[in-house]
Amino acid sequence: MARLATDRPRLAGTGGLVFWRLLGTGRGRNTGFGVDPRRTALFALWESDAALDAFLAGSAIARRWETAQESYTVRLHSLGGHGSWCGVDVLGGMVAAATVSGPVAVLTRAVVRTRRWGAFMAAGRTVSRELADAAGLLAVAGVGEAPLGRQATFSLWTDLDAARQFAYAMPVHAGTVGRTRDEAWYGEELFARFHPYDSRGTWDGDDPLTGR
Repeated sequence: MARLATDRPRLAGTGGLVFWRLLGTGRGRNTGFGVDPRRTALFALWESDAALDAFLAGSAIARRWETAQESYTVRLHSLGGHGSWCGVDVLGGMVAAATVSGPVAVLTRAVVRTRRWGAFMAAGRTVSRELADAAGLLAVAGVGEAPLGRQATFSLWTDLDAARQFAYAMPVHAGTVGRTRDEAWYGEELFARFHPYDSRGTWDGDDPLTGR
């Protein structure tokens, strides 16, 4: 937990790092309210693969990952989406859906309005249960910049159709999405799709993209 604060100055001076957020996580596959103090996440945009390679080879943060009980890194190309993160267009202007075969990653993130916290947390518990059982889900973690109000999920899916099926056809999630819009739950939101083109390490014992 302390690293969420002490790693920030190190990341701020990293060459080639365009945008980043250190994030706490929930427990296991639970994307509702909860905290796992042993697990953290880093979402980062890089100028190039070379910049990321240099970070992984020389950063004290990356060296610590090598000695952790478990660590997992996945590299992503944007497939589009909508929204922003702290006012930053992290999609690089890509807003049109792209065609891709094979696994996809999905990032959702929202700033929940204070008066909607109760409704958001109540809905989150049922959505989390539905998501955990969704067909085609390979891995998922609830992540966030704060225990309340700045929530996100990161998930890996077998293919884009599986992710879309959950997003738009599963009744609990589809109904909740409708409520977020009708009742103006969010002050800011982001929905992004990615193509995972490289992965290293393990997540809950194996690489969800390769099964090894």
